[in-house]
Amino acid sequence: MKKILKALQLMTACAVSVSSLGVLTAVAEVTPNPVISRGCPAYSEANPATASAGNDEFYYTFWSGTSPDHLAYDLSSVPESQREKVIAVWYNTSSYDAIGSYQSRQNEPSDYTIEVNAADGGEYPTENWVVVDTVSDNTLSSRQHLVDMKGYNWIRMNISKGNGQEGGGVQVNFDIHNVTDGVSDSWILFGDSITAISMNNCYGTGYATFVNQLDSRYFPIQENGGIGGITSTDGRNNIDRWLSTSPAKYVSIAYGTNDAWGNQTGAEKYYENTKYMIDAIIAAGKIPVLPKIPYATEAGVADYLADYEAEIDRLYEEYGDKLVKGPDLETFFKENPTYLGGDGVHPSDTGTEALRKYWAETMYANVYTAEGTTEPTSEETDITYGDANGDGTVSVADPTLIMQSLANPNDYTISDEDKPAADVSGNGDGITADDALAIQKYLANGTPFDT
Repeated sequence: MKKILKALQLMTACAVSVSSLGVLTAVAEVTPNPVISRGCPAYSEANPATASAGNDEFYYTFWSGTSPDHLAYDLSSVPESQREKVIAVWYNTSSYDAIGSYQSRQNEPSDYTIEVNAADGGEYPTENWVVVDTVSDNTLSSRQHLVDMKGYNWIRMNISKGNGQEGGGVQVNFDIHNVTDGVSDSWILFGDSITAISMNNCYGTGYATFVNQLDSRYFPIQENGGIGGITSTDGRNNIDRWLSTSPAKYVSIAYGTNDAWGNQTGAEKYYENTKYMIDAIIAAGKIPVLPKIPYATEAGVADYLADYEAEIDRLYEEYGDKLVKGPDLETFFKENPTYLGGDGVHPSDTGTEALRKYWAETMYANVYTAEGTTEPTSEETDITYGDANGDGTVSVADPTLIMQSLANPNDYTISDEDKPAADVSGNGDGITADDALAIQKYLANGTPFDT
């Protein structure tokens, strides 16, 4: 027991992601794009103390720096096969773009490069960085970058300006996702203030975490594209620009509340704008997601809402399986009016948490486990969690095998059918030292698995 605990302490903090090929639930046609940077060694020059906050599991913690500065990750301990192609995505808490009446710009990277390096892991390389993407005059609060990392061990976000100036502050979370088998589980959710308030991943439990709690194979890339005060007209006027830089596969367009509020847009114009956005998303090779407009008790919205919801039904019928039906937010808030805040339009703190969960549950049903996928057999769902070696019992041999497979994967392997049983920590990063530690705690004092 002491030897195993010591081995756990000596393991690198970097969470080595191992895709679970066994079946836990219905098999979706969404290929997992797991986070592979969680806990990997992180480096920053001006503010190294917060570098690890950029890739920990908590999105309410951030790497904070003063430009020029960089945030770099050593991914050398992640198997090469799981980082040949990646999406590097960063998140900031500003409103998504510098448009609308309620702009919130704070500590946003405005000029930066994404760079890779082939140096061996262990010591931060000061030279031979290769620029793979360049961004200038950025106005967005998050961005995804598709990067070919084959042959490289390091990746960094090198920021020259924050808030539009040298010396400007920057504050981000920065994740690296494995997309070697294709960009499949990547999302951006456009919308108004209800989206902006509810779909930020740093408050409460985020959408991606809720999806992961439903099925530990998945931890989606998810950008919050919400901007307070805007209508479907603003969405239409900007959608092509937003899509031009995004590799996201699923694109939600959740407008309509401000359109209906006082009937300022008109239902027919809302239909035309939304149809334009759906067509733009499809033309970009992406999948549109269209939710119903949230129910409101405020008369300025409620009096006109039925006309706008009818246009959504019209779009559902016209496009059929070319778009994904998003959550029915009209019914959701009508059945749960206590989730609305004092103005009768925006969700309360409890409502925002419930809304994210409802989004995850609906997308899990409509996307991840949609009709046409394969249902698991009873044998596949009969799992003894913690039994990494498949001998039918949970013992000290199981965390030992996990540690051995992480340290020396060529000599020690966990079979595909046993991987679901070994992935017990429930944090969406595949089989890691956390799973071995969780099994140790279970054996020592009966601590239940998160799974």
